[in-house]
Amino acid sequence: MKIVFMGTPEFSVPTLLKLIEEYDVCAVFTQPDRPRGRGKKLVFSQVKEVAVQHNIRIFQPEKLKNDRETIEKLKELEPDFIIVVAFGQILPLEVLNIPKFCCINLHASLLPQNRGAAPINWAIINGDKVTGNTTMLMGESLDTGDMLLKEQIGITEEMTYGQLHDILSVSGAELVMDTIKKYISSDIIPEKQIHSNSTYAKMLNKEIALINWNTTAVEICNFIRGLNPKPTAYTIYENQTMKIYKAKPIEEKCKHVPGYITLVNKEGIKVETSLGMVLIKELQFPGGKILTVDDFLRGNAINEGVVLSSLFIK
Repeated sequence: MKIVFMGTPEFSVPTLLKLIEEYDVCAVFTQPDRPRGRGKKLVFSQVKEVAVQHNIRIFQPEKLKNDRETIEKLKELEPDFIIVVAFGQILPLEVLNIPKFCCINLHASLLPQNRGAAPINWAIINGDKVTGNTTMLMGESLDTGDMLLKEQIGITEEMTYGQLHDILSVSGAELVMDTIKKYISSDIIPEKQIHSNSTYAKMLNKEIALINWNTTAVEICNFIRGLNPKPTAYTIYENQTMKIYKAKPIEEKCKHVPGYITLVNKEGIKVETSLGMVLIKELQFPGGKILTVDDFLRGNAINEGVVLSSLFIK
């Protein structure tokens, strides 16, 4: 069984490793190397690192749909399946028609909910109690193909994006393997998505990550969990960026404007919202480490009475 794998970030790696264990992964497609860090050195994607370790042929088209030479090389590989996990490009119809069986995509949500780039983050931000993975046949539009298999994963009250990401990444690999086997044996009936029930999980950026204190304590704490560890929720404390990694909601009446720091002690920083209080437990200031509030206060001060800003600073 010849497999072409397409993926880029860490989320894709468990699926690629599972495929390498059981099948002939004849090629890996991943995004081009990107400059990162202060030195702007070119860095491999996590998927490319695995492909290099296993001596698998690598393709890194900037835009596959416009790369005639690479598409022709893909055809020469004659794959049975193309497996796609967070590749970062929409495949043209010509590519979708190349494999003997089909192109299968793993998406980290219970489709048609949370289509798009950041489904894991938004499941937590939106306060969902359940999410999961879906395998689907790929179409020319984003995350709209017929669904093959699903699995549900519960979201606990303290679960972060990072924790849920790792759970879905590993369980998704198993789902892909199950999907391939059942597809070959004709034990799957593809199911159309009800597009009117769809929601969209838009890409996150620094501006979106700014906390709006004029929402409820529960919503803000969901927001903080959904952006931990990245891109990380933050606020502005006396013209400094304060990243917040951990907080919990408190049912307590507010007396001041949203964002007002009403109490600071080793238990945390208590901040007023539109409904209830947020107790900040872990934070980080520019140039510093991620610290509990207790540890931070040993050498620094947070002043009560300051109003945390929700104004984005470029």
